[in-house]
Amino acid sequence: MKKLIGAIITSGAVVASAFATNGDNMIGVSPASRAMGGLGTGICLEPTDSIFRNPGWLARQEGFNISFGGILFLPHVKARSKGFFDTDDTTAGGVVPTDTGYITSDADTFTIPEIAITNQINDKVVIGLGAYGVSGMGVDYRSKQLMLGPDGKYHNGLGKMHTSLQFMRIVPAVGYKVNDKLAIGGALHLAWGSLDLGAEMAYDRDGDGVPGTFWNAGGGQSQAYGIGASIGMNYKPLPNICLGAYYQSSVKMKYKNVFDSNNDGKFEDLKLEQPQEASIGIGWRPIPALKVGLDVRWINWSDADGYKQFKWDDQIVIAVGGEYMVTPRLAIRAGYNYGKSPIDEEDNLNVANANSIPDFAAPFPDYNIAWFNLIGFPAITEHHITFGFGYHFTNHFAVNASYVHAFEKKVESTAMGGALVAGAKNSQDSIAVSLDWNF
Repeated sequence: MKKLIGAIITSGAVVASAFATNGDNMIGVSPASRAMGGLGTGICLEPTDSIFRNPGWLARQEGFNISFGGILFLPHVKARSKGFFDTDDTTAGGVVPTDTGYITSDADTFTIPEIAITNQINDKVVIGLGAYGVSGMGVDYRSKQLMLGPDGKYHNGLGKMHTSLQFMRIVPAVGYKVNDKLAIGGALHLAWGSLDLGAEMAYDRDGDGVPGTFWNAGGGQSQAYGIGASIGMNYKPLPNICLGAYYQSSVKMKYKNVFDSNNDGKFEDLKLEQPQEASIGIGWRPIPALKVGLDVRWINWSDADGYKQFKWDDQIVIAVGGEYMVTPRLAIRAGYNYGKSPIDEEDNLNVANANSIPDFAAPFPDYNIAWFNLIGFPAITEHHITFGFGYHFTNHFAVNASYVHAFEKKVESTAMGGALVAGAKNSQDSIAVSLDWNF
């Protein structure tokens, strides 16, 4: 039973932080892309998107371009944990019938930077370099009180969980214009990640009314590096129609000495692989002042180390958006993005079977996995509406801005006939701004 208690707490703190909008991926990087629902495959919006999303567009960038920007990301995350196993309690088969209710995480503000540079070498070749923070979130329940159970003892509730994951890509890229209709490109993705996990298993073991720390399993900050690649193309069968496609490889990462899953005093590594993805898209300009687009993306969570073992489903993401030039200097934008949550709501989960997590010593029953996903890693938002604008102050300088709202999504999973419940609520707001120069 002691191992099962530990596994539940472990499962809540393993990777718990980088939930952005489509799983743990941002819907888009540049403000123009984010304002149009995350487009960037079948229609090119900014030099930033031609490097990060579809390098097939890079060869169509003219002159020298530079963009500085960032995203202010404001998640509104709540978690609930009902019941947990206690080796000192024999009621309800060892399950203490306590319920935290929904408690708000203190981790509610993040900033995510971006920079991109492109340079046209000649009529055929354009090179680019971008650096992006593509994830940057966490949960923090350290300030939340431990709950007093009906047995008169203090119990851990949400495990005082506090987690942080930062993930950044530096992307050199090159684009080649085959002819006026076809362009291709490729990019190298140099990734850096930083992971910090923290949780406590604490309750009043001796009944003196004072909760004591039984197990502090966090190993502190760990950094990891990885490498991936992407290829892309765009094709213009007609002057007002664009077709695009890209493939982005997975990025394998291993975070060293991040967690003690079995309370043996040794911190274990964690493999966490950013998944491969592919996309197709179309852009259409029905009139000179208006352009609209549709992208479809596939994100392969179910085959990526870490996500695979925690039973994430693949996502099909739909992005639609449009831009209208009100004046030669002012563009207004709007869009919509949908991706079904990769974390399912499940009932009557198994609490005894074992699932191996690379490279953790302790296995995780199905309910513990659900507890981990929902308490620690609630990447469950689905519907997003987006708005924004771009304004050219001069022929060489523009400002782009966007606002994204992800509507609240609630997911709960249960075990033991509802005696155990793990739940999450997640909604998000974000504002992005970039300063863009072209020469």
